[in-house]
Amino acid sequence: MRILTWLLAACLLLPVSAAAADLDQLLAEVKRQQIRLSQVDRQREARFLAEKQHRQQLLAEAKARLKALEKQAEALKAEFEANRQELLKLEEKLQASSGVLGEIVGTVRQVAGDLKADLQQSLVSAQYPGRAARLAPIADSKRLPTLEQLHTLWTLMLEEMTEAGKVVRFQREILASDGKPFETDVVRIGVFNAIAAPGYLRYLPETEQLMVLSRQPEGKPLRLARDFLHAQGDRAPVAIDPTRGVFLEMLTHTPNAWERIQQGGLIGYIILALGAIGLAIVAVRLAVLWGVGKRVEAQLADVEQPRDDNPLGRIFLTALGAKSTDPETLEALLDEAILREIPPLERGQSLVKLLAAVAPLLGLLGTVTGMIQTFQAISLFGTGDPKLMAGGISQALVTTMLGLSVAIPLLFLHALLASRSRTIVSILEEQSAGLVSQILEKRRG
Repeated sequence: MRILTWLLAACLLLPVSAAAADLDQLLAEVKRQQIRLSQVDRQREARFLAEKQHRQQLLAEAKARLKALEKQAEALKAEFEANRQELLKLEEKLQASSGVLGEIVGTVRQVAGDLKADLQQSLVSAQYPGRAARLAPIADSKRLPTLEQLHTLWTLMLEEMTEAGKVVRFQREILASDGKPFETDVVRIGVFNAIAAPGYLRYLPETEQLMVLSRQPEGKPLRLARDFLHAQGDRAPVAIDPTRGVFLEMLTHTPNAWERIQQGGLIGYIILALGAIGLAIVAVRLAVLWGVGKRVEAQLADVEQPRDDNPLGRIFLTALGAKSTDPETLEALLDEAILREIPPLERGQSLVKLLAAVAPLLGLLGTVTGMIQTFQAISLFGTGDPKLMAGGISQALVTTMLGLSVAIPLLFLHALLASRSRTIVSILEEQSAGLVSQILEKRRG
């Protein structure tokens, strides 16, 4: 079987031998190939055995190094444990030696840390910068504080308590609202507020500087602060912020009335424009009705001389021109004259009423558009940052507020216009009825 295999291999590998003249030559060729392949196999086996011995040698060396390292690790572990035990003994000895002193040092370190945080935010540090840095060696160190450090802690604590009750004027470089520095006189009111010529100042803990508020409180507080800078004597009124600037800082983020209106957007401007138109119509119509009422009152005082500059006088003239007619025709003519006078008296009332009805509807439209913007912001950026949704919500609320603010006064003014016009119409109807009665009595007499 093996000979057949080698014969097939010889046929595949040695096509030249396959063409040998006879089988003896082929057999000799196969034997030569077999001898050569056997030599190759023996060489491979020798290389494998040599490589095996090398790997075994490397394995032995690695095991030896591992054993040495394990011994070294055990020695280090024992040394570490011994050091730990020694450290525990030393700590126990230190605690026993320090006693109450350790508690005192901990208390001093805590007080120094609290005072450091207070000084970093204190308004007094704008006048005396660098005070918090002097407490860092006490608050941040684990060593026992020295007598000099304890004296520094006591001095700074006493200084803060003393300065908290003083009103002091000093020269200082401050920052304008746009960030430009300039020298000016500063008045510090305890630890609450600092005032300069531009107004109230805020303290910047990062740079220990004072900066003018970007928006000052309006009205009396700002006026009192500026008067306080030049006040003479021991007492002067001034408005202070007991929250040490937090309330004043909130003013910079609080929009005023015009900024609120701007948040309403285009719909807010439309609502205000409609409100202005309605107010203008009401003002004109009230002036007209007031003039008509005055002329009607003057006509009532002089019934014998009717004039055509007022509705009552024109009705009187109509009645005088129809004295000879029958009562039914006279009454019809007077009713017609009254009906002619009513439209000029009620002119503009329907438009005012329409504006009062449209204003809240526009506010509702602004609410819808604002909520649409809010949901768009949520779909794009999520709900992680509420500031992204504030614009849409502000528009929704401001437009609703503007719509109601316009509609409610217009409704009252419409009622006032209707009342004034009805009063004049009632006078016309009463006088026309009385005039008919007088004419009929004269005919009977």
